[in-house]
Parts: sequence; C-alpha cells; structure tokens
Amino acid sequence: MEDLSINDTSQDTSHVTTVFIIDVGTGIIICIGLPLTLMAIYALYSLVGKDNVAPIYVINLLISDLIQFCCMIGFLAQPGYQDIYQIGGRIYFSSLVASVYFMVCIALERYLVIACPLWYRFRRTIKITIVVCVLVWVFPLIFVFSHVFWPVPASLMPITLAILFLLPFPLLIFFLVGTLKSLSASISVQADEKRRIVAMLVMVLVIYTLLFLPRIIMFLIQYNTVLNILSDVFIMTSPLADLVLYIFMRKGAIDKLLTSVCCCRMDRNDGNISTTITIDDEK
Repeated sequence: MEDLSINDTSQDTSHVTTVFIIDVGTGIIICIGLPLTLMAIYALYSLVGKDNVAPIYVINLLISDLIQFCCMIGFLAQPGYQDIYQIGGRIYFSSLVASVYFMVCIALERYLVIACPLWYRFRRTIKITIVVCVLVWVFPLIFVFSHVFWPVPASLMPITLAILFLLPFPLLIFFLVGTLKSLSASISVQADEKRRIVAMLVMVLVIYTLLFLPRIIMFLIQYNTVLNILSDVFIMTSPLADLVLYIFMRKGAIDKLLTSVCCCRMDRNDGNISTTITIDDEK
C-alpha cells in the first residue's frame, strides 16, 4: 500500500510539473506571437491590391492564428473550467483546421502563378479570393457543429481527425513538385518572384510536416505518451512558424537572405585564405 501511494504521489508530481511547463511555454508563445501577428497582418494589408491577392490568404492564416492565441489565453485564464474548455476547444480546433487549409490555398495560389501565369493573371480577383476564404472558414464550422448534432463514435473520431488533417499533405507535395517542374517554362514571372514562390512553398510544406504531421500520427497510434504531449506542443508553436510566411511576401527578403548567407561564406573563405597565407609566410 505504501508503494502504491508513493507511485501515485510521484505520478501526480510529474503531471503537475508537465502541466506547469506547458503553461509557461504557452504563455511565452502568446507573448511573442500575438503582437508579431498583429503587426504582420497590418503590414500585409497594405500589400493587397487588384494584381496581388496572395496576401489575403496569408492574412486569413494569421487571423486563424490570432483565434488560436485567444483560445490559449482562455485556457490559461480559466484552468479546469469545463465550459471554457468545451467552447474554446471547438473554436481552437476550427481555427486550427482553417489554418491548415489556408496553407493549401497559399500553395495553390503560388503554384498557379508559375504553372498557369497568363490564365491566372486574368482570372485572379479579390472577389474570388474572398469567396474561397469564406468557404475555408465555413468548412471547419460545419464539421464541428455536425459533430455536436451527429456525434461520431469515439473509436472513429481519431481516424476522422487524422483524415481531415492528412488531406492537405499530398496537395502540398503536388504543388511544390509541379512548381519546380514549371519553373523553366515560365517566362512572364521574374527571377526574384520565382525564388520567393519556391521558398514559400517549401516553407509551407516544412511547417506542415514538422508541426502537424506528428499530431496526425498520434491520432492514428492513439497512445497517451510523451510523444502525444510533444505533438500538441508542436501544434501550439505553428502560429509562430506561420509568421515566417510574412517574410516571403516581402519583395527582396529572399535576396537579402541569400546575400547575407553568401557574404558569410565569402568572409569564411577570406578568413581561411588569409590564414593559409599567414601560415605559408611563417614557413
């Protein structure tokens, strides 16, 4: 009996420690991500125009991140309050699904710029983009409310969630591969624009693979382990990763990054050359 009580106490202590660490990490994510997301939305809004509708998808992605931040604040402010967790959890899940599918919209829009530049130049309008954004927002809400009125069996729920989050994966891969294949044939798109498009597609796929795919695997495995907690932490950091997409929307950002990397390499090479010359002189 004493051994059992000691084991229970150690488990309770470890659980409390884990919850405390997660809460502290969540607070840090909110403090960093919330103001940066607001500034990024304001900056991207100025880039929206008749000939540039791509920022609209990124803005909606960042808005879904803002909703996630607000839900995280509610979870921290009212720990253990069931109504907050139920309502906030559904809102959080809806915004999470919306953010994944806005990634697909961003990848599709960037793919069309390279693969079908002439067709897309005359077809892209702000109205069509807004309609697509509304559909993306409505889709997770329909899923959540249909689950409330027509509940899915508990055994099928993880598989349903895994399929819902896994559908964008082949699309993201297809858009990236198709863009790479169409780069040489695209003449109307400038070289710096091509670099920004490829960098954004790669970044979207990296964010999805590193932060969302572990959670999908945990849905299928259904094990309550440390990996399950880590997958939740990865998803909570996804709003911070989405901010990187703002950098790729700015013209010249990729060129500056490549220039800085090249300068660092040149400095290292110059340092190695000077060191070699010095050694040779001493000899």
